[in-house]
Amino acid sequence: MIVSSIVLVINIFIHIMTSIHAQPMSFQIPPKMRAAQCTDYGKNVEEILSVPQEGTVDTPRLGIDKPPAAFKNEMLIKVQAVALAPGDARVMSGKTREFQGPPSFPYTPGGDVCGIVVAVPEETKKGGQCKFSVGDRVAARFMNKPLGMLGEYALCNTDVCDVVPQNVSSEDAAALVSSGMVAVVLADRIREGDRVLIYGAGGGVGSHLCQMARLQGASYVAGVGRDSERLMEAPLYCDYAVDYTKTDPFSVKEWCDKPFDVIIDLAGGAWPALLQHRSSGHPSIVKSAKSKGRYLTLTPDNPVFEIHKMRDFFKIFLFPSLGRAISSRIGLSRASMPKYSYVLALPETSEALTRTLALASEKKLIACIDEQGPFPFTSDGVRRAFELQASYHTKGKVVITVYSDK
Repeated sequence: MIVSSIVLVINIFIHIMTSIHAQPMSFQIPPKMRAAQCTDYGKNVEEILSVPQEGTVDTPRLGIDKPPAAFKNEMLIKVQAVALAPGDARVMSGKTREFQGPPSFPYTPGGDVCGIVVAVPEETKKGGQCKFSVGDRVAARFMNKPLGMLGEYALCNTDVCDVVPQNVSSEDAAALVSSGMVAVVLADRIREGDRVLIYGAGGGVGSHLCQMARLQGASYVAGVGRDSERLMEAPLYCDYAVDYTKTDPFSVKEWCDKPFDVIIDLAGGAWPALLQHRSSGHPSIVKSAKSKGRYLTLTPDNPVFEIHKMRDFFKIFLFPSLGRAISSRIGLSRASMPKYSYVLALPETSEALTRTLALASEKKLIACIDEQGPFPFTSDGVRRAFELQASYHTKGKVVITVYSDK
């Protein structure tokens, strides 16, 4: 009788505990929140950008409010950290307003985010169940355009989103969700034994690509950037680096004597420089397409561009890329220039992001955050972060800590 009673009590206790743990986690979501507010286009962030000290901005409501970036398959997160990218500064400048501008002013900037899921849809737009649960800590990259994330709460897209491993900080996850993932995608094009030159190696993508190139099996990794010493230190570990403000990277004798298999141009302008050196009769620092040399880029020749009409897009992106790709494959340039490829390295599925976060969890890919940050979620902190991003001379990623439970 006593044994039966003890067994009964134990079973009741197990049932109660199981029921408790089976209850879905819930959050109290306030109607108002703090969020960065941009009131106009322009360069003077002191005039157009601020973060209110109190909650004055409507908290986005899942299923009612539409994301300002106009994507589908959204869920609501409590934001932990946001990483900036060139697109954030470009949107604020108004130079691509017809294509990337906000639906109205004031708007909340920010596209790459890490946060805690606080609400998920009952079903996705495709009719299935959301793959995330309330309480998950996730990282999501921007979709369509970088808008809406730099607040205490945000609607993020679930398509390019994944759960963040416990040993990866929210700031690191935000830094990696776009730039780290781009580095992983680009590294897939590097072959074992390649000699690799990364032009623009010190920025958000470059700082991670230096690591990925080595991980991919490159025999020699060189970097071009303003801080050449940093490029040869941990965790980038370039074999050699050049400060382009002091040395012409296209005339380095060692590189001319033993040219690269691939140049990855993250800063813009390397292709015209290669053409100029060829026309001057100088030896090239990269193998020709005929000798299996490659040139990969993510950006036009000038990374600071202005687009207001489709013809601007064709002139800046399509026509130069198409002409170079053709001439370096089947034209006369094949014998003297590398094979040109403009790489679209932001996939719309989460597979590459999953790989990126796994590499970070295994300490094989170290998130690189500019030493001036992470910036605080204040008017002054957010303004300084945007000024640094707009300078195009970041050392890694520009990250803002929105909330921390440390």
